[in-house]
Amino acid sequence: MPEYITKEQKRKFYRSRAWEELRLEALKRDNYECQHCKAEGIVTVDSIKQEGKRKETVLNVDHKYPIEDYPKLALVLDNLQTLCINHHNIKEGRTFDKIGKSKKKRIWDDEWW
Repeated sequence: MPEYITKEQKRKFYRSRAWEELRLEALKRDNYECQHCKAEGIVTVDSIKQEGKRKETVLNVDHKYPIEDYPKLALVLDNLQTLCINHHNIKEGRTFDKIGKSKKKRIWDDEWW
């Protein structure tokens, strides 16, 4: 069974034809909408081409159970969900300041006196 621990292993997986085909299937199944936004009554759809130029990508296909921990589920459609960039970053614990630099997630919010 393949492992997806190193960046190179993940890069190879995410560039594979099998992933690209399954990713497209997940997007179609989810009607190209962020599933978390949809649950909140908001519509967030993927970018489309306008005048021959591609707009910024808005959606990601996310593994509900990470491939690092559950490699058997890497190519299982039921393990995939379509998320907007915002919800994907929240799920992964990534936050950014106003100029786009990544902030480390705080472990606790206790005030120090």
